Amino acid sequence: MATIHIDNIRVAGIAAGVPGNVIKTVSTTDKYDDEAYIESVGVREKRFSNDFTSSDLCEAAAVKLMKDLSWGCESIDLLILVTQTPDYILPATSCVLHGKLGLKKSCLCFDINLGCSGWVYAMATALSLMTCGRIKHAMVLAGDARKQVPEEHDQLFGYAGTATALEYAENAKPITFDLGSDGTGYDAIIRPGGGARNPITPASLELYECEDGRARHACQTRMNGMDVFAFGITAAPKSIKKTLAECDMTMEVVDYVLFHQANIKMLETIKKKLKLSDEKVPYSLRRFGNTSSASIPLTVVTELKERLKGKAATLVGCGFGVGLSWGTILFHTDEEFMISELQEL
Repeated sequence: MATIHIDNIRVAGIAAGVPGNVIKTVSTTDKYDDEAYIESVGVREKRFSNDFTSSDLCEAAAVKLMKDLSWGCESIDLLILVTQTPDYILPATSCVLHGKLGLKKSCLCFDINLGCSGWVYAMATALSLMTCGRIKHAMVLAGDARKQVPEEHDQLFGYAGTATALEYAENAKPITFDLGSDGTGYDAIIRPGGGARNPITPASLELYECEDGRARHACQTRMNGMDVFAFGITAAPKSIKKTLAECDMTMEVVDYVLFHQANIKMLETIKKKLKLSDEKVPYSLRRFGNTSSASIPLTVVTELKERLKGKAATLVGCGFGVGLSWGTILFHTDEEFMISELQEL
């Protein structure tokens, strides 16, 4: 595992955007009524709309956060977008957002193709680029929305876009990362068709039965649920413990632990392994579903806005999944940390 310590950077604020359209969870099986099914999947409702891409939702979050922080377009030196649903195969969607946000031409932009762990990886990347002190302000955008090919609604996944503002600030409290990958499990979560390995053909959209008994085509994401569950409940606790040990800290001094909102059974298992109280582990899963790389910052916006207002706090975020990859971040917020109002499009 790669451990990184970053000094002199503060997390200035976080914002999020979601579709205004709310989809209520209903039972898909005769075994459960709606309420029992909701308890089993952990998602009461989610946000879904074919009217928006991930860049639309991230743009709304970024515009709101820049306004709240009084950051002008000329002040941002770095823009990173994490998404697995880009607007186009090329160009990079970060460049599309650069133009829409009116950023200066000397602003560095690029995309990162990661899912569940992506926000943590993007934060580590942005902070590493800022350590020299020449990049003063950066934006990390993360989100996924709009299926790239026709497919049925999924009860678990919701759409969201987020923006995280980073600012060079000497003497800011250190930020620590633990990052890792296990490429031997790359196909545990995979969309097998549509890339250079398996280009799209008419047969790519033909349905076939997958491991879980559901019919999908090659351009839909499929998952080996048991392998992913075993990976998540093992990698996440180890990574969090390692990060705390690197900082010579105990869980008692951490105010909140923010997990990627994978599914309720995985989250509850990890929480029990770490012996965490319900109060210390906020969930956005119930109202917004699994929002991929957006889930950790979305949880901050929707669950911690009032709790963190005007307070300094120590937070741990942990993402894990597609890759297989995982990442933990331990960071601090101060009394001026900005959490913007949720933007509903």
